Order: sequence, then C-alpha cells, then structure tokens
Amino acid sequence: MSERVDAVVVGAGAMGATSAWRLARAGRSVVVLEQFGPGHTRGSSHGATRIFRLAYRDPVYVGFAARALPLWRELEDAAGEVLLEQVGQLDHGRPESTAEVVAALRSAGRPVEELTPEAATERWPGMRFDRSVVHSPDGGRCWADRTVAAAQRLAAAAGAQVRFDTPVERIEVVGDAAVVHAGGVSWSAPVVVVAAGAWTTGLLGALVDLPSLLVEADQPSVFAPVDPSGPWPSFLHHGDPVGGVDRPLHFDAYGLETPGEGVKIGGAGTVGPADPDDASRVPDPARTGALVEYVERWFPGLDPTPVATTSCLFTTTADEHFVLDRRGPVVVCSPCSGHGFKFVPAVAAEVERLVTGSGQATAVWRIDAAR
Repeated sequence: MSERVDAVVVGAGAMGATSAWRLARAGRSVVVLEQFGPGHTRGSSHGATRIFRLAYRDPVYVGFAARALPLWRELEDAAGEVLLEQVGQLDHGRPESTAEVVAALRSAGRPVEELTPEAATERWPGMRFDRSVVHSPDGGRCWADRTVAAAQRLAAAAGAQVRFDTPVERIEVVGDAAVVHAGGVSWSAPVVVVAAGAWTTGLLGALVDLPSLLVEADQPSVFAPVDPSGPWPSFLHHGDPVGGVDRPLHFDAYGLETPGEGVKIGGAGTVGPADPDDASRVPDPARTGALVEYVERWFPGLDPTPVATTSCLFTTTADEHFVLDRRGPVVVCSPCSGHGFKFVPAVAAEVERLVTGSGQATAVWRIDAAR
C-alpha cells in the first residue's frame, strides 16, 4: 500500500512532534512515524524536566534561545498548560567560562547578575559555589514529558496522522521525492523530516553525508532537598579544561529542580557510550557513586542518597553543535549534543522553513559544517 502526503516526520519526540504540529496547522498533510509507543523512555525527550537557559558562552545560542521564548509561550497557549517556568539559572566555576556567559548575555541585552560565591551561598544556601557565579533570571525549566504529549496532541488535532509503534524500515530518495517504508505502507512526500535522535545515522547514513554522531547516555539522579521550601534555580557548573582542551559548550555538571520529585543532577561522571537499541540498559553503580561524591561536596542542602536514577540518550557531534539542515528531500533535525530541548519550538520553526522553502532558515547548523 502507498500513500502520498506533503511531509513525513520520522520521530514523535519533542522536535518531531512540534515540527509536525507547525506543518499541519499550516494546512499540510503530515504523517508522523514513531517506532515506540506514547510516553516511551527509550530516546532523548522523556523525563519530567529539562533546563531552559539563555546563558550560553556562544552568542549564537543566546540569540536562538531568546527566539525560542515567545515560541514556547505560543506552544503553551495552544496546549493550555504550563510548559516553561523561568525560575532562574546559575553558571558558576571557571571564571573564563562565566565571563563569556556574561559577555554573551549583555551583548544580547539580556539581564545578568554577577555574584561572589559568598553572596550566592547566602541566597541559595543549599548549594556551594566555585570561584565565579552568574545568575540569569531568564533561565529555568521546561516540562519535558508534558511538552512531548502536548505537541503530539496538537499535531493530531491539526490533522497530522501520528502513528506510534511504527518503526521505519528504510528511507529512499526517488527523483525529487522521499519514500518512507514503515508498517507495510510506503509514504511518498516532497520532504521527509528525520528527527530520530540516536537513530539518525542508522536511518540516513546511506543517504546523507552526515558528520560523526556519537551516541551516549547520561545517567542523572534525583536527590531530595533537606529543606523542601528552599529555592533551587537550574545550574551549570563549569570546570577547568580536561587535558588542556576547552570545548565551547562544555560543562562539568548540571542540575535543576523538578517540583514534587527533587533536584536532578547529572553530567558529573555520569555519561558514557550507549547502544540505542539496547532496551536492557541499567544504571551503572560506579557512575552513581561518582555523582553521590559530587553531591556530597557541592550540595549541603541535598540528601546525598539518590531517590531515583534514570538514563537518557543523546547524540554528540565533534563540536557539540546541532545538525539542522536540508539535503534534497531530506531534512535532518538533530539538535543534539545533549542541550537541545530548550530550543524545541525554535527548532520546529526552522524545520518548517526548511520544509516549505520559505527562505533560508535563519539559524541553521549545516551538515557539512558540523565536522
């Protein structure tokens, strides 16, 4: 059986579902193919919360996050629920890194406050701080699971066919069109959007000259606050370069509060290579142990015994930037390297531009540049 549509979207995670919503509400016929069921935990979009921040060392990302803000509010209005809360965000640690954050925020005209570690500890007594501290009131948290479910619901309400448990078998380019085979059906479309995260290389490796994408899994844990009423902004902890190599988006650890659950912390020795097709992945006690030691050192306001530990896949390019580009009828939507969720609605807007050809997308990380 074959069917023709205006666009096929592969992957119904945050990026794919939100892109499908934008395309469908614009009147295009869209089918979304998701290999797993609703609310699955196999990819990169699951979990209660993700950090939202404008505070980047790279001004390009500051601008892109600023563009995302009103688009988050648009998505919230459509969904009728809160998806983003601006409770503030901190960067602390290596002064060279925090100075770049301050410069990038100020150049964009965004509010930013510099504090001493002592002043920061007085304001946020549950945390300890290292050398330099920067507060960005624009930051906070995205509600991840809630966002994915809302985008899937909105896409379907706008007319998109959202098909779960429908893994894509292969993608072909036939003339100027893409043909996607899945579940005994072949869908032909002028464009296919591949928002498949860790499965991107497997789906497109023979069609598109992709950069190397390293699939990894982070293993964050949730810790209970000693004082549940204490303030907990989101944070990044910037360490010194490892082996003398300083990558522009790198940081040692991150964390944020999920109200009702606790404070999630990850990145401090919790990341390692992963097989996206391995459904039996279980927490590594050594990684959890490293994280517990980090919490004992830096968080007097947290009980260092984890109340929960999870795993989340992400794909990383060599320079930690995104891959967001079009080649023929194929749009590659891989806002990867573990820091893409905050940009969800802005990425979806870029995907819409790439799909419709309505001018060059205004913030595209090209395939041939991410090497």
